[in-house]
Amino acid sequence: MVLLSGLAGPAATARADDPPGSTSSASPPPPIDSNAPALMLPDGATLAPAKILDIKQIVEEEGGEQRREDTNVDVTFALQAEVLFAKDSAKLSPAATARIAAIAVEINKQGSGRVRVFGFTDDLGSYEHGLKLSKARADAVQLELARNLDAGTTFDIRGYSEDYPIADNSTEEGRKKNRRVEVSFPRTSGSSGGGG
Repeated sequence: MVLLSGLAGPAATARADDPPGSTSSASPPPPIDSNAPALMLPDGATLAPAKILDIKQIVEEEGGEQRREDTNVDVTFALQAEVLFAKDSAKLSPAATARIAAIAVEINKQGSGRVRVFGFTDDLGSYEHGLKLSKARADAVQLELARNLDAGTTFDIRGYSEDYPIADNSTEEGRKKNRRVEVSFPRTSGSSGGGG
């Protein structure tokens, strides 16, 4: 067991302008003995294999109109249907084209050759109508993306109706989040996540 002493005095208190977890101290931290028995593995023990954790970063606009989710492997944009379409329509609004063009810039920057465009609805209306509407909306977003993407991009397009909700369908706020089109694409190696 390593006993650390001398850290409880006024010299060890953190100031408001210090980074979190740091302390202001006139003296250096105490040395740590790397041969201390408490820091060593017992005989015959081994460390677990190293693994990379899939860290997810989610940035959502106020009001939830657009959400960006970054992981180690891919990037997903979710756009609420109200931002893109009139009620029960698959015709893109004028404001939708600017949002889709901005997503296309990110796809081109990542150099991704494969893009998934998935449409979703809430649980109001029939499931079959939701399937048709969600697929038509995904198709409309894909066509606009294709106008802005490098040639040779391959698309996977699906309509999922009310399947895979991301919020509670019992409230209008939840249903609004569920009515969405998601655009996702693989992250290229070496690219870092970003807000947006």
